Amino acid sequence: MVTSANGVVPSIEVAFPNLDRWAAGNAGIPYVWTFRSNSAGPHVLLQALTHGNEVCGAIALDWLLGTGFRPTRGTLTVCFANVAAYQLFDCTDPFASRCVDEDFNRLWTAEVLEGPRQTTDLDRARELRPLYDATEFLLDLHSMTDPCPPLALAGRQRKGLDLAMALGLPAHIVVDAGHSAGKRLRDYAFFDDPADARNALLVECGQHWEAAAPAVARQVTLRFLRHFGMAAPDFLDAHLDSTPMPAPKVIEVTAAITIGSDAFAFAVPVDGLAVVPRAGTLLARDGGADVVTPYDDCVLIMPTRRPKKGETAVRLGRFVT
Repeated sequence: MVTSANGVVPSIEVAFPNLDRWAAGNAGIPYVWTFRSNSAGPHVLLQALTHGNEVCGAIALDWLLGTGFRPTRGTLTVCFANVAAYQLFDCTDPFASRCVDEDFNRLWTAEVLEGPRQTTDLDRARELRPLYDATEFLLDLHSMTDPCPPLALAGRQRKGLDLAMALGLPAHIVVDAGHSAGKRLRDYAFFDDPADARNALLVECGQHWEAAAPAVARQVTLRFLRHFGMAAPDFLDAHLDSTPMPAPKVIEVTAAITIGSDAFAFAVPVDGLAVVPRAGTLLARDGGADVVTPYDDCVLIMPTRRPKKGETAVRLGRFVT
């Protein structure tokens, strides 16, 4: 049994939707639906299930498709990405279905996509790649292993931060460059090019199976559609939460701690967005090396639940204006 970072398996508070009714798709790719309006506008892609056990996005997009929603301008695509992993979900080992063979969200370089390796997750990435190449704006809905306030991961370019700020949800925005273990979809090709207007946002909506996460996913989705002028006012009036949002808090990631040995262990309890007041505080031991905070008021971002050599243990950041 795999547990979370604090050794506890979180409760599963949500029902996993049966996605069979969306399996055929209408765009020539299973579980992909595309709708074109009669008015000019951008091509927006909404994605769930980049990881198979992150169900909140699937709940939100299953709801959106179920309403019969159609864009008022441009083209909208709805994608359930790693359905093969989703179909492996087992509530007695709920972390195991993150992927089938490898992490779908670490594959997004030409070298990997066009290389010789063959896995279930990579095959699906190759199948979906033409879809992403045709997309202008991507919303990638995720969730987190441990309880943590929702996060918008904006990448390292100013355009990503601008998009996250324009949505206004989540309030916490992380400016970061991803992971050494592989490139994320939100950083794929033109999404990470400052000279290209195409843009992507990854939103961590909360803990994987907490009841609040699907509501965050739905509200972020509605705000994304509103931002690009694709939703009718009456639809937004009926479903969009009008509660004022708190001022955004931007966290700049300054270091991603990559695990260098099989003997990595945190030296202190770690929680997402915990702030360590003092520089030089021991965070972890990695074999014979100590990992310490590099500055005062260091923010811990998404510490890993299961340390594995070569992967990210935690990202370190600071609040910026």
